Amino acid sequence: MKIRTRQPEATLSDRIKGLAQAAELADGRLDQEAVTAARQALDRAGERRALSADHTVVGFFGATGSGKSTLFNAVVGQDLARTAARRPTTSQPLAAIRGEEGSEALLDWLDVSDRHVVGPALSISTGKGRRASTTSGGLVLLDLPDFDSVTREHRDIVDRMVGLVDVVVWVVDPQKYADAVLHQDFVQPLSRHGAVTMVVLNQADRLAPSDLPNVLASLRELLAQDGLPTSGPSAPVAVSALTGEGVPDLRERIHAIAAHRAAAGQRLEADVIHAGHVLAEAAGEGDPRGITREASEHLTSGLVRAAGVDLIADAAARSYRLRAGKHTGWIATRWLANFRKDPLKRLHIESHDKGSDPSVHRTSLPPMNASQKASADSAVRNYADAVSEGAGAPWRRSVRVAARSNEARLPDALDQAVARTKFSARSASWWWILFDVLQWIAMAMTVLGLLWLLGLFAAEYFQIPLPPPPTVEGFPLPVPTLMVITGVVVAIFLAITGGLIASVASRMRASRLRRRLGESVRETARELVESPVERELEAHRRFGDSLALTTAHVS
Repeated sequence: MKIRTRQPEATLSDRIKGLAQAAELADGRLDQEAVTAARQALDRAGERRALSADHTVVGFFGATGSGKSTLFNAVVGQDLARTAARRPTTSQPLAAIRGEEGSEALLDWLDVSDRHVVGPALSISTGKGRRASTTSGGLVLLDLPDFDSVTREHRDIVDRMVGLVDVVVWVVDPQKYADAVLHQDFVQPLSRHGAVTMVVLNQADRLAPSDLPNVLASLRELLAQDGLPTSGPSAPVAVSALTGEGVPDLRERIHAIAAHRAAAGQRLEADVIHAGHVLAEAAGEGDPRGITREASEHLTSGLVRAAGVDLIADAAARSYRLRAGKHTGWIATRWLANFRKDPLKRLHIESHDKGSDPSVHRTSLPPMNASQKASADSAVRNYADAVSEGAGAPWRRSVRVAARSNEARLPDALDQAVARTKFSARSASWWWILFDVLQWIAMAMTVLGLLWLLGLFAAEYFQIPLPPPPTVEGFPLPVPTLMVITGVVVAIFLAITGGLIASVASRMRASRLRRRLGESVRETARELVESPVERELEAHRRFGDSLALTTAHVS
């Protein structure tokens, strides 16, 4: 991932704190090897800082026949390391100690049992001229087994020590200075420690004076390819342990590092920074786009389809039309509506009391079918992909896992979201009363007209003389007949008109219901999908900030 720019100053403590936070956030999200490497760097840093800060540990590493032990003795000024023609001569680390006080715990941590005190703490000049000041510091020189030893135990010791010492001194000879094992397995991986790395070309006495510059130039070229700086402490120097040529200068450089006591901190800082870059590389390039309104809307739309909101809205519309018909339909045929089941009652979706517990509400909706499940899965997956776009593959995968973390709860939560939505499913419309009154008036007119006509029919049947029924001017039909016809026509008109109004009103209610159900589904999506994703994106942000602190102003 792209490491963010931070403040110009970052102490070793700041870097360690940043790496610890980044490693914690990376655990379970990034490649475990990268996380393990970061924690090992933190362990080493914590252990080394807890030990003597006054001692600098310098390790002499070299291949078989490089004269490493002989050079070690020359720098120490005593024949401590065993040297002979038989190889290997060094089987266990050997320590030469200047300034014994405080070194015991450090050597225990290094697991070095062969210890020799060769003098008090160092006191050397840190500048040139008569007014140069002096400082003191402890020094531990380690003679280590050959890194190319055929004995596996020796190679394990070298692998461990190369990660623990404060200063690495690579001892090479004119015959093996280009050894592939040295450069590929050791120098290249540790090139980040250029500030605390020395490369020494031993056995310079075996070269003709005219050949020495060419060999040093070739060695510098190899070191540059390894990533080490070719000037400063890492610049190769030529010495001869046998003749003593160059040994005083090498001893002075080592003592100068110990006197300033900066090597341990530089080594730890380089390890911590490297571990931060390893985590950044494991995280991949880029930052996620983040949650957008468009992504949230698409998620809600998909879950709305999965929750069957359209089915519910359609049921609510049919329920409204059914109940409207019971109030506005023709009274003579209203009884037929009693044989039709209310769609909302069939789904167990009605208004709830304000004091009821919404968590106990359930609908009678059928379980999600394959299409609905696919809609929910697709909505969640597309949402995770949209908000994590731009991030590295591990974090994109982590966001997808977070988005699906409540997958098992989602169907039931959507059902609860539908069940708890208050949308006044049983409420009546004001115009129902008006149509109902008019329908009863029309029915009364029809019934009165029928009774009048029945009375006239009965009187005629029983030969009871009655005056003829009155008529309305311009209408040839008698008043009772007009009453029946008018009542029926008005009732049918009211029923048709009421049905049309109910159809329009039901669509409006269905639209409002979709919106309210959508809001309920949106809350569920927010709780079960977006909140976990937000936490994951926040973890990514904190991870980036921690890495920025760890690697501040290091290219």
